[in-house]
Amino acid sequence: MKVLLGISNRHAHLTEETYKKLFDSQPLEAVKYLRQPGQFASNRFITIKNGDKEISNVRIVGPFRKYDQVEISRTDSYYLKLNPPVRDSGDIEGSSPISLINGSVEVHLNEGCIIANRHIHITPDEVKKYNLENIKKVKIRIEGEKAGILENVNLKIASNSKFELHLDNDDGNAFNVKTGDELEIIEMEEE
Repeated sequence: MKVLLGISNRHAHLTEETYKKLFDSQPLEAVKYLRQPGQFASNRFITIKNGDKEISNVRIVGPFRKYDQVEISRTDSYYLKLNPPVRDSGDIEGSSPISLINGSVEVHLNEGCIIANRHIHITPDEVKKYNLENIKKVKIRIEGEKAGILENVNLKIASNSKFELHLDNDDGNAFNVKTGDELEIIEMEEE
């Protein structure tokens, strides 16, 4: 079975409270809607910082969430001298600290920096349709010059999802794939 790929660059999800500390009354506006319903790339960017290392132009993805989370790649973590855990979105307890900067305003997060795990957004109906009940993870086959198998791809089940595989830039570059490619689910791991 084939699944559409979305490559995810570094980005931040913020609470409304943290956003207002950084941007005051400036609105968070969508410049591009993403495939996942309600999600959008916003018009706002921040700089993320650890010690003396910074990465600028980190996009805020909306809408606001109930937690602050910064998603980076392993390559970014080496540069920032951090060791964030590989986690599901929202699983931030005990994750790496990071500072968020907009101009002269800096907000420090005691936790919230992660490397997002590989995952497929899928609805409960699609789980049934594709016979994925009791399946926790799948494997993905990638064809081409840098062919290979991706393991440990979690199923992220939610009723308001679009069937889509999410990888970070490091995985995308390693396998020479891009957003919009169709990849094949080849094996399932039961719970």
